[in-house]
Amino acid sequence: MKKMDYQNVRGTQDYLPEQERIRRKIRRTLEDTFITYGCKPLETPILNYTNLMASKYAGGAEILQEMYVLSDRGERELALRYDLTIPFAKVFAMNPTLPMPFKRYEIGKVFRDGPIKAGRFREFTQCDVDIVGVDSQAAEAELMMMALDAFEKLEQDVVIQYNNRKLLVGLLGVFGVDADVQSRVILILDKIEKVGHDAVLAELTELGLQLAVVKQIAYFLQDDRKNTLAYFGQYDEPLIQEGVAEMEELEHYLNKLGITKNCLFNPLLARGLEIYTGTIYEMFVRDGRITSSIGSGGRYDNAIGGLLGGTEKFATVGISFGLDVIFTAMMLDEQKKQETLIDIYIIPINTTVESLVLAKALRKDYRVEVELSGKKLRKAMDKANRENIPFVIVLGQEEVTQNHYMLKNMQTGETATKTFIFNV
Repeated sequence: MKKMDYQNVRGTQDYLPEQERIRRKIRRTLEDTFITYGCKPLETPILNYTNLMASKYAGGAEILQEMYVLSDRGERELALRYDLTIPFAKVFAMNPTLPMPFKRYEIGKVFRDGPIKAGRFREFTQCDVDIVGVDSQAAEAELMMMALDAFEKLEQDVVIQYNNRKLLVGLLGVFGVDADVQSRVILILDKIEKVGHDAVLAELTELGLQLAVVKQIAYFLQDDRKNTLAYFGQYDEPLIQEGVAEMEELEHYLNKLGITKNCLFNPLLARGLEIYTGTIYEMFVRDGRITSSIGSGGRYDNAIGGLLGGTEKFATVGISFGLDVIFTAMMLDEQKKQETLIDIYIIPINTTVESLVLAKALRKDYRVEVELSGKKLRKAMDKANRENIPFVIVLGQEEVTQNHYMLKNMQTGETATKTFIFNV
């Protein structure tokens, strides 16, 4: 019988016990923090009707391309949830008498048929908190404070970048961008840190924007003054002024909470999802060991009322933590912290005496271990990788005869030839 070639579906992953132990620590830490802030637990179905997940109050055109769709025996069109936000908005729409303000948290699997990179999979776990019924920026400030509390417990130094969609939308209106393409322009601007200014401007031109409009956007992107609220304050556009007022209120809270050192205004932060109506934010590890955001969120006041079929606004703000990307960041952090006790590992190939002589000389400046147990070369190299030993010398008879050795950098793979007179 032919042996099955088992493999995981692309974008999914198994977590062995040691990995799962860390993941559960992250989950418990987040859940305990949520509870400390007065959040109540909630659970929603993974399966939803496609028209719910694809509604105009959902994720927008880009994320809908990543949605997994299927049908049941009754030929009903269904979709796997791609986040926990719209299923929560549906719960509130179905239960409009829930007391407000209402704080909920949910931790569960979501699915997106999107690009795969470090910390980004197609099946992953989100940990969400949402607050309904608070108009002021106090809700955003509390969620940002909660995030910093959680990451402090997880020993992760993070920066929260924040912005307001009203600033961008209002500015695009001033520049003459038609309302029907503003969301598309925002999606393009949201990619600027990934692809750069030139690529963004080229894509805006391909979108069909007038040259004068593209030039104004280019000036904005190159203007260093845009990193302050004062830049936006110069415009009389009511939507921009509304965004500035909200940002000033938020910054007042952040200052009083003493967390401004971990919070950074980023006027180019756009958050691709069209659902957001006001403040938006993304969280990143400060040292940049992983470039993906490890959490994000914002205000989406139109979603619940829209799902109810009316125009009533329900003040709603949420935050989402990506358990998988946090796990990836923490694993990289652990690898970084695992300092080796050895600088150089010498692997003798029938040169034990010569290797000991070389080690004696090198130990004047380095911590050196000689492989004396007779390990085969491959197993010895596995040990070097496993223990994060930075340099390896494989010493054979040819090197001894020619009075030199090759020092291999295990991180870069580069080798350097060093002279040594063995005289053994």
